[in-house]
Amino acid sequence: MKRAVFAFAAAAVALAAPALPASAQDAVLKIHQFLPAPAPVPKNFIVPWAEKVKEESGGRIDYEFYPSMQLGGAPPALYDQVRDGVADVIWTLPGYTPGRFPGTEAFELPFMPTNAEATSQAAWDYYEKYLQDEFEDVKVIAVHTHGPGLIHAKGDGVESLEDLQGMKLRGPTRMVNKMLESLGATPVGMPVPAVPESLSKGVIDGTVIPWEVTAPLKVAELVDSHTSFSGDRGFYTSFFIFAMNKDTYDALPDDLKKVIDDNSGRETSKWVGRVMDEGDAPGLKIATERGNKMIVLDEAETARWKEAAQPVIDGWIAEMNEKGMDGQAMYDDAKAMIEQYSSN
Repeated sequence: MKRAVFAFAAAAVALAAPALPASAQDAVLKIHQFLPAPAPVPKNFIVPWAEKVKEESGGRIDYEFYPSMQLGGAPPALYDQVRDGVADVIWTLPGYTPGRFPGTEAFELPFMPTNAEATSQAAWDYYEKYLQDEFEDVKVIAVHTHGPGLIHAKGDGVESLEDLQGMKLRGPTRMVNKMLESLGATPVGMPVPAVPESLSKGVIDGTVIPWEVTAPLKVAELVDSHTSFSGDRGFYTSFFIFAMNKDTYDALPDDLKKVIDDNSGRETSKWVGRVMDEGDAPGLKIATERGNKMIVLDEAETARWKEAAQPVIDGWIAEMNEKGMDGQAMYDDAKAMIEQYSSN
């Protein structure tokens, strides 16, 4: 009888006591992005970044990882998802919402980038100078670019400007699509996850993407040729953002905010840029081993493409000026910043 009374009393005390947290975590970050988990950036940057933050916070910041849009929506929705708190951290292209982040487009102009590691460091400096107002709704962790983009096409491929005429090519962003149009192609805008099905169904004749993403999307199996360019500047690149919900960040105690801050900025941007560069090698290897046609346009032909694409640069500068920005200064600074890190 005494044992029963003791058990009842113990249970009553347990019920009356406040519930204890399941763990000592201050935050569990929902991380959302659009590529499959094995792709280079999710595998070699996003998850390692989250693990690093977890370790440096002593486990007080944990994470849940949602690749391939598992929290719902399409890739263009990712920025709003992190702004609105649907996700705590996202990785995406601002260019998936055309015209919304015009300042970022300086890095997407024709023949602007070098390698991703250098260009991504420049992108962070440019963000600090020009883009903080554009991204004031979020806590920016890193901005970066991919390595030099190139043309992946069905059939005989693109060996001259004339070969591009009328070709339906997928483009990732507004400025890249404008460039493709200026060169004579028919641009078809779409997020990169839609590329394999669009190639297989003949919706597009080819796509512009870096080598890095061709492997997880199996693009080399869907095209026959790959066209790159002479010189030290790539055909194009895309501007990416890795960002956190502001309320999530603001709710952290100061010591955990410091953990996030210590894993943000130029060095973090350089890290993801390096992952992009390293991710190019497997895609190139797969295409080469399949016997796909590799085309490198010589300096004279590359110069023709640059001349044909110049109106896109001039048009963007004029458009920024109309918005009250100094388009020429933004373009010149972007080029100079890239050159600075490329020569280091």
